[in-house]
Amino acid sequence: MKHIKILMLFIFSQVLLAGCTKDFAEKNDDPNAITTITPNLLLPHIIRSSVTAVLNESWGTGSLLVQQTAKYQFVDEDRYIWGNKDGIWNNYYNTMRDVKKLSDLAASSNQPAYNAIALILKSWMFSIVTDTYGDVPYSEATLGLTDNVLKPKYDPQESIYNGILADLTTANTILTGVTASVSGDLIYQGDLTKWRKMANSLRIRYLMRISARTDVSAKLQEIVSNPTVYPVFENNADDGDFNYYAEAPNQFPNFTNRIGGFDEVRLSKTLGDILLQYQDPRLGIFARPTSSSVTAGNPQYVGMPNSLNPTSALNYNGGSNNISRVGSFYYENSITPAGLLVAKGYIMAFPELQFLLAEARFKNLITTSTTAQGYYEKGIETAFIYLNTQMPAGYLQRTGVQFSQATGLQQIGTQKWISLFYTGMESWFEWRRTGFPVLQAGADSQNGGKIPVRYRYPLNEQSQNADNLRAAVARQGADDINTKVWWAK
Repeated sequence: MKHIKILMLFIFSQVLLAGCTKDFAEKNDDPNAITTITPNLLLPHIIRSSVTAVLNESWGTGSLLVQQTAKYQFVDEDRYIWGNKDGIWNNYYNTMRDVKKLSDLAASSNQPAYNAIALILKSWMFSIVTDTYGDVPYSEATLGLTDNVLKPKYDPQESIYNGILADLTTANTILTGVTASVSGDLIYQGDLTKWRKMANSLRIRYLMRISARTDVSAKLQEIVSNPTVYPVFENNADDGDFNYYAEAPNQFPNFTNRIGGFDEVRLSKTLGDILLQYQDPRLGIFARPTSSSVTAGNPQYVGMPNSLNPTSALNYNGGSNNISRVGSFYYENSITPAGLLVAKGYIMAFPELQFLLAEARFKNLITTSTTAQGYYEKGIETAFIYLNTQMPAGYLQRTGVQFSQATGLQQIGTQKWISLFYTGMESWFEWRRTGFPVLQAGADSQNGGKIPVRYRYPLNEQSQNADNLRAAVARQGADDINTKVWWAK
C-alpha cells in the first residue's frame, strides 16, 4: 500500500510539473518579440554604427593628423605616442558581419535592392579599413560562422580595391533594373536612384585613390561620359549623410561627451590661419572666438600648434581662455535645428566629388566640357551649402582662393581639406595621397618629424592571426606608422 501511495504521488507530481512547465513557457513567450530578422531591421543599425564609428575616430585621431584640430590636454595622441589602435578594425569587422547577413537575407528573400545597398556599404567600410591599416582580411573576412574561417588571410590592398570597384559597379547594375522600395534606409529614405549616384561617386573617389599606381583614365571617362548608365551626385540633395536626431539615443556622438573631454580638443593653428587668411566665414562654424576676446568685446579666433608637449600645450598663448574651442554645432548645439544641418554622419557628398573631378580634369584624366576651375569653384560653392551657410560675394577671387594653373592642385587639395572638416578619415587619406595642403609635424611630435601614414595592426591580431599578419607585413613593409600603403607608394 505504501508503494502504491508513493507511485501515485510521483505520477501526480509529474503531471503537475508538466502543466506548470507548459504554463511557464506560455507566460514567458513575448508575443511582441521579433523572432525573424529582415533586411529592413538590419540596415538602420549598419548605417548608424558605421558612420558613428568613423566620426569618433576622426574626433580622437583623424582631425589631429591633418591639423584641423589640436590637443590642449592629454596630448599623446597629437604627438603620435600611440598605443593599440583597434577602434576602426573592431567596429568595422563587427559591423561587416551584419552587412554580410544583410546581403544573405536579401538573396534568400529575393530583395536585390538591399543586396546592392549592402555592396555599397561594404565597399565604403572596407576602403576605410584598408586605407587605415593597409593589407587586411577581405576575401575571407566575415566567413567565420558560415565557413569556419577563423583566421582569414590578409589580401593585398590592390586586390581589395579591385574588389571594392567591382562591387560598386555591380551595385549600380542591380539598382538600374530594380523598382522595389526599401525601408530602414536612414540616408536616402528608400530613394534607389540616389544610391546609384552614391555607388558611382564612390567609384570616382576610389579610382582617384589608386590613380598614382594604375591608369584609371578610361574608367573615369566612362563614368563621366555616361550619366544615364553611371549617374553621380548632381547637387547637395544627393549627399550621402546620416542625419542625427535631437532625441536620444540617436544624437550626434559628441553631444554626450563630457565637457572636459570636448575641451581637450581645440582649433588647430594650421586650419585657423588658412581660414583667417581667406577671411572665410566657415571658421565661425568650425570654432569659437576665444573666451578672453569675447569678454573683452573683441572676438578673435586663435588656433594652437599641433603636437605640443603637455606643458607647452597648457600654457600656449596664456592658457585655455586664449585658444579657440571647437564650434558649438559639434557639441552642445548639435541637437538644435541649425546644428542638425551641420553635425552629420558622412559617407560622401557632392563637394568632395567636385574636387575629385577638378583634380582629374587638371591632370587630363578626363575630358569634359567643365574645366578644372569650374569643378573647383563648384566644389567651394557647395561646400558652403553643405554647412548651411552662404559663400561670401567675391570669395572665389580672393588671394589664395582664386584658381591658378600654377597652383591648381594645391588649391584643390586645400579646399577639399577644409570641406572635409570633422567628417571622418577621408581628409587624412586624401592628404596622404595628394600631399595637400602641405603639413609639417609639430616640433614636439614623437615620430621623427613625420606625420603618421597608417595605423599599426591591432595587438589581438598578433595572437589570434599571427601567421597571416606576418605574411602581410613581409609583403607590405614594417608594421609601423610610417610604412606607406600600396596606393601611396
